[in-house]
Amino acid sequence: MAAKKRAAHKAKAETGEAKPKRTRKKAVEAASRGLAPADVAGGDAPAEVRALAGAIAGDGGAVLATYRDPIGGHWTVLAAVPIERVAPTPFQRDLSAMHVARLADVMGRLDRFLDPILAVRNDDGTYWTPNGHHRTAAVRSIGGKSIVALVLPDRALAYKILALNTEKAHNVREKALEVVRMARSLADIEPRPERDYALEFEEPALITLGICYEQRGRFSGGAYHSVLRRIDAFLDDPLPRALEIRGARAAQLFALDDAVTAAVHALEARGLTSPYLRAFVVARINPLRFQRGATAPYEATMEKMLEAAKAFDASKIRPDHLAKAAGPPAEE
Repeated sequence: MAAKKRAAHKAKAETGEAKPKRTRKKAVEAASRGLAPADVAGGDAPAEVRALAGAIAGDGGAVLATYRDPIGGHWTVLAAVPIERVAPTPFQRDLSAMHVARLADVMGRLDRFLDPILAVRNDDGTYWTPNGHHRTAAVRSIGGKSIVALVLPDRALAYKILALNTEKAHNVREKALEVVRMARSLADIEPRPERDYALEFEEPALITLGICYEQRGRFSGGAYHSVLRRIDAFLDDPLPRALEIRGARAAQLFALDDAVTAAVHALEARGLTSPYLRAFVVARINPLRFQRGATAPYEATMEKMLEAAKAFDASKIRPDHLAKAAGPPAEE
């Protein structure tokens, strides 16, 4: 058996399929990065930061401090701003009423607001918050007049919403909708190649899934997310053209989902019931299922999966097949 494993590994190595060697991440030397405390507080703020502080005061806000962040040394303004001037970024996910109610209850009982939001100032005196939508709504719901914010001079940070947002974990649907909304906004104001926005969009599959969720609010994107991450890639096309291509990819995914739904109904007709039926069918028709780390072209893979879904034979599936494949439901 050991000899067979060595032979198989050798064959994979010769064809370039061997598992890449893992390299251990170099340990970071303690206290080796960023600024010392005195440097965080010290120094004269540049003209753009002083202008921002003056604009905040003109908006009816109050500047509490200006400082440099301790990691990168970027200037930040700590300020109290009128809450009526604060709004979420227009491409942000929808509010969770339950999360807002929970935050409002805690703030009300503690009689304190202890977690400043992040914000960028717009030319009209309004403030977008890429991380603080739920906290702002909670303060507003208990009648607060103002909110404390870390106002960042760089407006481009409003598009780093996925990297910055830590107040409530995103699910696949929320991430996808935020990403496609950002893509549409950036396509209008700065239509660079889609690949240039890899940090903002986090992963290409989210753009395709976002278009799907826009058109079908209850789309089961979580069932397809793992395979999409292996076949979808950022495009070199400018954003307007890239969104057209992703619209076509979403149409392919809808066709596949319709065929998968038919297979799920066939399984249900045989008395097989499980919250994992859709994920089970998708796994069975995934051509990359047993190829660890393998990738493939999007369009060709979708065509293969569509053919397999249409040919899916529910009569060959037994209850024990489902039991072996059961796992956590697709995240939605």
